[in-house]
Amino acid sequence: MMKTVHLAVYDTFSDWEAGHTTAHIHRPLWHREQGAWQIRTVGLTTEPVVSMGGLRVTPDIALDELDPADSAMLILPGSATWEAGELKAFADKASDFLAAGVPVAAICGATFGLATAGLLDDRPHTSNAAEYLAMSGYSGGDNFVHEPAVLAGDLVTASGTTPVDFARAIFERLDIFEPHVLDAWYRLYAHNEPAAFFALAEYEQSRATDPAAR
Repeated sequence: MMKTVHLAVYDTFSDWEAGHTTAHIHRPLWHREQGAWQIRTVGLTTEPVVSMGGLRVTPDIALDELDPADSAMLILPGSATWEAGELKAFADKASDFLAAGVPVAAICGATFGLATAGLLDDRPHTSNAAEYLAMSGYSGGDNFVHEPAVLAGDLVTASGTTPVDFARAIFERLDIFEPHVLDAWYRLYAHNEPAAFFALAEYEQSRATDPAAR
């Protein structure tokens, strides 16, 4: 069965923050189950939005159509509008997802939105900085973790400067890759290790000759 990950899109969304995630969910080269995953975009409406990088995106569905039961995860990138409260509807949807036991992943400004909504008060989390989240007035400061990305049950959070760590935590939560493949993927994209490239190439070759190989 095809599993769908939903990427929230809105004007000024930070397209690079989810770039590693969406590219490697959409490209099933090293997945456990090739062809099992897809990305769909969700906007406040289905009207086109423009990312911070100037990319024009037409959402696949509107937010009010999104049901947690139809999703494997909701990914929330940062934007210039989270702090102003303009994206509260997405934080409300994130609350619905978490209540239903469906994972949510938030990075950069989206963590501010979740903090404002009270969703980080009782969960380990991270963000751009503890001081940044404190400006939201939330009550979860004691649960702040000084790491690039944090996976805590159904919640992934990350700093906007660490999109590779964000992707790794998402892949771990969704169980998309075998552990040794995820390790090699991270070493390649986070540290540019040649050995990791060859490990992935070897794995790819083994899959091509024997699809059951791990």
